[in-house]
Amino acid sequence: MRLSSDDLPMFFEPRHAELAERLRAAAPALAAVEGAGAHADEPARDRAAVGALAEAGLFELVVPGAGGAVDSRALCLAREMLGYVSARADSILACQGLGTHPITLAGSPVQRAHLSAFGRGAAVAAFALTEPEAGSDVAAIATRAAQADGGWRLDGDKLFISNLGVADHAVVFASTSPELRGQGLTAFWVPLDTAGVTVRPLTASAPHPIGALELRGAIVPQDARIGELGGGMKLALRTLDQFRVSVGAAAVGMARRALDEALGFVTRRAQFGKALAEQPLVQAHLADMAVDLDAARLLVLRAAYLKDTTGGRATTEVSIAKLGATEAASRVIDRAVQLFGGRGVMAGAVVEHLYRAIRPLRIYEGTSEIQRTIIGRALTS
Repeated sequence: MRLSSDDLPMFFEPRHAELAERLRAAAPALAAVEGAGAHADEPARDRAAVGALAEAGLFELVVPGAGGAVDSRALCLAREMLGYVSARADSILACQGLGTHPITLAGSPVQRAHLSAFGRGAAVAAFALTEPEAGSDVAAIATRAAQADGGWRLDGDKLFISNLGVADHAVVFASTSPELRGQGLTAFWVPLDTAGVTVRPLTASAPHPIGALELRGAIVPQDARIGELGGGMKLALRTLDQFRVSVGAAAVGMARRALDEALGFVTRRAQFGKALAEQPLVQAHLADMAVDLDAARLLVLRAAYLKDTTGGRATTEVSIAKLGATEAASRVIDRAVQLFGGRGVMAGAVVEHLYRAIRPLRIYEGTSEIQRTIIGRALTS
């Protein structure tokens, strides 16, 4: 696996080269999580991925500790490696960041004291934003939080929440003032063993821990509130903005793996008396894959560099990177499947797994359509 901060030195600093070496060393153990056998117990694989991420010290990249800032370039290097070896571990790492970042941004001292456990991987968090009728339209959240019994009573349903099944806590976004829609959302830190909280496992096309969260009269204390009353929308959007660029990095890792697999196959496979790699049409496919891959990585690293060095949100550049990289990676992986022919659509093939794994990245943390909307508004405002 190619993973280096040296080929594009203008984006990196010496600490990133050190991290790249750590990531190379950690890659085999994380790859083993996906190679545990076709009939392995999925929850056991999920727990194994948590353990491998903790052993490699990667959770600290998304939970940097009190007062620490997420290093976007470091996280992109890590997610590129994980996209290459284990989409499952990549999803768990990213959602650990999503599920703890609101506390990093606005948590109380007591809440922030818990972050060290999540940074070590001793605990796992989830980010409970999406609902059956509130996906891209966050302001439509119907979960309610009302003051009761010295705390808050939570009622509602969350859907497609990653890390459920391995998570101990979730940041839950609920409306404390429904009449204000988005301005009435507030975030709460909810232990998932709270009475009235039920986790319903779901099965996605690309295996990773995901589920639905039911809240039925769940009572949490007053100090479970994260940040200001009505500040939930801002916290959610700032959290998504922080991690969105790294989605593109995971897509780059998946595309790199697909290109490497395709190159190996067309070099070995012979048709019409010569290797597929010698066929002009196959070479054209490979060329398009290489162009898409390099363009995707450059978009991601530009956005990550801007986030790290300018102190700004770089919202437009982040959306360009997320949109460009996930769409480009989808094309790369689709071409890889095509080059493999029938072998490419057989269960268990690496490119078949990547074909399923890349698809959610065009939806998670803001669909491609939402990214186009953000970019279009920036161009015309």
